[in-house]
Amino acid sequence: LTGVPREQRAFQYLLAHAIPGDPRHVLQTFDQWCYHCEHLSSVGPVKGRIVERLLYERAPRRVLELGTYCGYGTVLLAQGLPPGARLYTVEVDPRHAAMAEKVIRLAGFDEQTVELIVGPSEEVIPRLREKHGLLKADFVFMDHWKRCYLRDLQLLETHQLLAEGATVLADNVLFPGAPHFLQYAKTCGKYRCKVHRASLEY
Repeated sequence: LTGVPREQRAFQYLLAHAIPGDPRHVLQTFDQWCYHCEHLSSVGPVKGRIVERLLYERAPRRVLELGTYCGYGTVLLAQGLPPGARLYTVEVDPRHAAMAEKVIRLAGFDEQTVELIVGPSEEVIPRLREKHGLLKADFVFMDHWKRCYLRDLQLLETHQLLAEGATVLADNVLFPGAPHFLQYAKTCGKYRCKVHRASLEY
């Protein structure tokens, strides 16, 4: 009714309540909004713990996120990076990207740590090495359109952007579901697969 998108309402709440430069508090404030005010399809704290654990175990130097949305997953990933690591995050929607940029900076991450790239993933991925200096990704987090998961994984393979032993973590593969991606990952012989059981966000 107000003409203000719910993502923008969430951001106003963040500005009013989150502690600048404290990524954990930024995420907690996001969670409060999503639990008590309006649902946003961010990763959320339950699945967030899976992401944090894998980051801790892998300690990746170069991370690629597909689907920035409001920046929740980006802040979650960035706070788990080892010193000197770099995160590249890709968002197709310029409005979401503009908000996410503010959220990422509010959490205290500069452009040396987190680079936000605006554009369709199928156009961005082939340019990652030349234009953005990403030689190989050690860790990929997919949280964009589910129908793009398989295409984008194969694009990463084609452009040799996956480091040896890289981890690819994909959200919501069972519901709403990415069956072709799942089938490929399980049967192509290139990956060892594990499904992490979790509830939907919030």
